[in-house]
This record gives sequence, structure tokens and C-alpha cells, in this order.
Amino acid sequence: MISNHRGENRKTLALAFPIVAGFLGQMLMGLVDTVMVGWVGVLPLAACAFANTILSVPLVFGFGLLSSVSVRASHAFGSGNPELAGESLRGGILLSLLMGGALAVTAHVTLPFLHVLGQPPEVNHAVGGYFLLCAWSFIPIFITGTAKNVCESLAKPWPPFWIMIGAVFLNVFLNWIFIFGNMGSPAMGLTGAGLATLLSRIAAMLGVLLYCSRSLTGIWPKHWLAPGLVAESRRLFRIGIHSAGLNLSEVTGFSIGSVMMGWLGMVPLAAHQIALSCAATTFMVPLGIGQAVSVRVSQARGSGDAEQIRPIIRGALGMTVFVMSIFAAIYLTMGNSIADCFVEDAAVRALTVQLLALAGIFQIFDGLQIVSSGALRGFADTKVPFFIGMISYWALALPTSWVAAFPLGYGARGIWFGFVIGLAFAAAAMGTRVHKKIRALKE
Repeated sequence: MISNHRGENRKTLALAFPIVAGFLGQMLMGLVDTVMVGWVGVLPLAACAFANTILSVPLVFGFGLLSSVSVRASHAFGSGNPELAGESLRGGILLSLLMGGALAVTAHVTLPFLHVLGQPPEVNHAVGGYFLLCAWSFIPIFITGTAKNVCESLAKPWPPFWIMIGAVFLNVFLNWIFIFGNMGSPAMGLTGAGLATLLSRIAAMLGVLLYCSRSLTGIWPKHWLAPGLVAESRRLFRIGIHSAGLNLSEVTGFSIGSVMMGWLGMVPLAAHQIALSCAATTFMVPLGIGQAVSVRVSQARGSGDAEQIRPIIRGALGMTVFVMSIFAAIYLTMGNSIADCFVEDAAVRALTVQLLALAGIFQIFDGLQIVSSGALRGFADTKVPFFIGMISYWALALPTSWVAAFPLGYGARGIWFGFVIGLAFAAAAMGTRVHKKIRALKE
């Protein structure tokens, strides 16, 4: 049994590694913005945190919805019909265009009303250009995610990885130009970071689509507007909506926590942005493992090989605990060194260290719940995980955060304590659901 788990872990890691790296590439764009904007000052850093907090809600919802592309394409590949993945690509790109365009327009409509979220007036004034530019980058990042999901489902994850890495380096270079005013550009500060992000994401989209058109000739659609496009988009929407709801419940929990952090002032908000950026970056590892598990479970179900599913899931969960324990140890022992990389302000650094310690605790729970939800998605089981997410983040995490932060007076640490409670419950509930699915395979 142990050797079987090891063998499946190798296969899962072979798929998960480039997926993780691709996710990290996407996250590194935001992390690079945080680091480079932090060099400008605390106000731009706080405004960057505020914008990213709001934009993360529709962004993560969109990624959850488009996870249906991976489920459909993986099942088609496992059943010996890879050409059906082309339909998923068509439908996913239409969903990306509609969703990304609608969200970008919504950003313009909501910008004048951001002050109702109770942030400092100077933060509301500074956020505008960056907020809108990043909102328009939803279109290319969603299209990139769709094509990336298809490539991973067809066991070709490496090209999107290299393309994303190239986009990260491009983002650093463009940030250097537009934020600080190099090579003849005016110094645009935070707005320059938004422009660099938009251009880098467009470049990544063009790169992934070019690869698909030249290398995935068996699935690349010959007639993009052929009948069935709208029907496939609807099918993908029905499959992905509960995964999107699960993602939405988690990200809104963290986003509302971030809004509460803004009520405490710019220093807590800046420290929160740094700690959350670090936690979100290491979270890409279990997220990638969960995506790989979802693909492999979908493929096994498509091929009718139920016996393969148990070692895939159990091995992945054990691997996740091991990896996330390492990250937890790093956050608990190296908080000062990490904070020093982001900001010079002593108050922000001190609070960041405290929040990173709490991040180290919830990293393990977060990893377990996301890998478990990925396994359930491979079973096409998305409704129950959605309700688990609603209970975990809305009924447990947010009330605990508010009570601990304000009535009990623990401030920023109290808000993050609520995250720990919510994620612990999510990990336990998702794990129980997975265990029931595995037991059902034996019957």
C-alpha cells in the first residue's frame, strides 16, 4: 500500500509541479507589485492591498467557474476522446470573455462607491488607476486560465508554466519602467504597477493561445463559432458554478477580513497585505496539488479505473500535510526576515511577524481543505463542498474575526484568529466528505 501511494504521488507531483509553478507565476505578479509598490511608501502599499482585496473576489470566482474546463477535458482525455477538450476550450474562452468584460465594466461603475467600505480617504483617492487596470486584466487572465486548464488536462502542463514565468519577468521589467519612471516613462507609482500587470497578462494570454494553436492541433477548434458553442458554455457554467461558489465563500471571507483590517488603520492593512501575499503564495502549492488530484481522479473515472483513485487521494493528502508543515515552520521561525524584504516601517514589520505566525498555523488546514475539495471536484461532487465553505467562512470565520478583533480587543491578530477557526472546520468537513467517497468505492 505504501509503495502504491508513493507511485501515485510521483505521478501526481509530475502533474502538480508545473501547475503549482503556473499558479505561482500568477501570484508572483501580485507579489512583485506588493514588493515594488512598498518601496514607494505605506500609502501606495495600503491602496494596493485594498484594490487586490476587492479584485480577488471576482478573480477567484472566475477561476472556480473555469475549473469546469479541467473537469470536462480530463474526463474526455481519460475516456479516449481528447478532441472533446476542444469544445471545452471554445466554451471556456466564451465564458472568459463574457465574465471578464462584465467584471471590468462593473469595476468602472463601482469605483466611485468604494468609500462605503470605510477605508481611509487617502487610500480611496490613491486606488483608482490601479484598480481599473487590474480589472481589465481579468479578460486575458481568464482566457489564459482556460487554455492552461486544457493543457494540464491533456498532460501537457509545462508550456503554460514557462509562459507564466516569462510573464512574471516581463511584469518586473514593466514595473521598473512605469512605477519609477525609467526609460523615458513618467513615474506612475501605483498606477504604473496596474499598467504593467495588464500588459504582462495580455502577453501571457497570447503566448498560451499561440502554443495551443500550434501544438494541440487535434483539439484546436477549426470553427470557433460553430453550433454548440453556447450549449458548451452553459454546460461548463452548470458544472463550475458550485466550485466558484466555494471559492467565493473563502475569498469573500478573507476580503471582508481585509476590510475590517482597514478599519484598524493603514499600518494593520499594510501588514495584512504582506502576510496575506506570503500565505497566498505558499497556498499555490496545495492548490496545484488539488488541481492535479482533480485531473487524475477525473481521468480515472473516465477510464473506469476506480482502484486507482484511493491511493491518488490518500497520497496527495499526506504529501500536503508534509509540505505545508514545512511552510508553517518557515513562517514561525523566519517572520522577521520575511517582513524585512517588504517594508522598512518598523510598526508594519512588527505586526507582519505576528500575522505570519498565525499564517503558519492555518497553512496546514488550508492545504488539507483545498486538496480535499479538488478530490471531490474530480468526483463531480461540488454542491456539498460549497455549503461547507459557506459555513466555514461566513458562519464561523467572519463572526470569530469580528468578535476577537473588536469586542475582545485583539485587533489584527483577532481577525486572523478567525481565519484559523474557519479553515480548521473546512479541513475537517472536507476530509470527512472525501473519506465517505473513498469508502463508497469499496462497496
